[in-house]
Amino acid sequence: MTTSADQSQQLSERVTEAFAHATPLHLRGSGSKDFLGEAVDGETLDVTGHAGVVNYEPGELVMTARAGTPLAELEKVLADAHQMLAFEPPHFGANATLGGTIATGLSGPARPFAGAARDFVLGCRIINGQGQILRFGGEVMKNVAGYDLSRLMAGAYGTLGVLLDVSLKVLPVARTQITRVFEHSAAQALQQISDWQRKPWPITAAYWEDGKTYLRLAGATSSVDSACEKLGGETLDDDTSFWRAVREHERPFFASDDRPLWRVSLPPAAAMLDIDGDCVIDWGGAQRWVQTDMEAVALRRVVKDAGGHATVYRGDAQPRFHPMGESILALQQRLKKSMDPAGILNPGRIYPEL
Repeated sequence: MTTSADQSQQLSERVTEAFAHATPLHLRGSGSKDFLGEAVDGETLDVTGHAGVVNYEPGELVMTARAGTPLAELEKVLADAHQMLAFEPPHFGANATLGGTIATGLSGPARPFAGAARDFVLGCRIINGQGQILRFGGEVMKNVAGYDLSRLMAGAYGTLGVLLDVSLKVLPVARTQITRVFEHSAAQALQQISDWQRKPWPITAAYWEDGKTYLRLAGATSSVDSACEKLGGETLDDDTSFWRAVREHERPFFASDDRPLWRVSLPPAAAMLDIDGDCVIDWGGAQRWVQTDMEAVALRRVVKDAGGHATVYRGDAQPRFHPMGESILALQQRLKKSMDPAGILNPGRIYPEL
């Protein structure tokens, strides 16, 4: 029977051999996030066999699991203890894994209110580009001297290391959750959400689509009821299914694949952009999903002028990620070189230079 230690060692040996021969590796779990970023031309390094919960302490609000563990399995274990991953990670596939979730750094509707995926990473164990197994961080929240390399893995798309284990902070499920619905134009929604966030209300999600604003509140029953009384609006039936559909891109807006789909990140208070296309608003205004046929250069110019950046989620526009400035790119290249000297881990997945 193959043990976790054996699996870690086997993966390490594969990377060591690839490093020796400068063989590019395509790090892959279930493939649920393959559509993000550029295709990788290299030998597949499958991490799905390295799975299972290593340690879970409900009383300490900490879980450690191997990278190949299905996200659904983790969420089931947490739900049984009335706890959750507070950053609401999208699955984008039934077999989504913890490793892919952290590697892509994706967060759901609660992100601006609870924190991003990287904010909940306490520590991790990885294989660097030379095949060395390294451990960063731990299983507690504490001040750390130096650079926090464990959180650096969130959003690195596997370009800095092969994730083996990840330790996460988890949170209790709220006692009460209610979503209120309002009739608003997009501009009205942005202003209203901005005003609402100045209130001491337990807001955990804010979304606008097709003339309606959806505001989710979750927390102590008394706090939620008090906020709802002041807010007005209509109560949304089965809001759990609604927010799951938002998170997983199962709303009607995302069903059409006729035009490229862009994720636009902006300051929350930024006005609606002059873009020829359809849009929904998430994260209280900080995340806008746009379907448009605009040229990538023109769209990114508009977004940059508004203080944001744009990523291609669906479509053939190049590059898929917003271009970096020379100084930031140079920093990224130095970091890549230190973690992956031969450049064999997911080369080109984010940028050709990485």
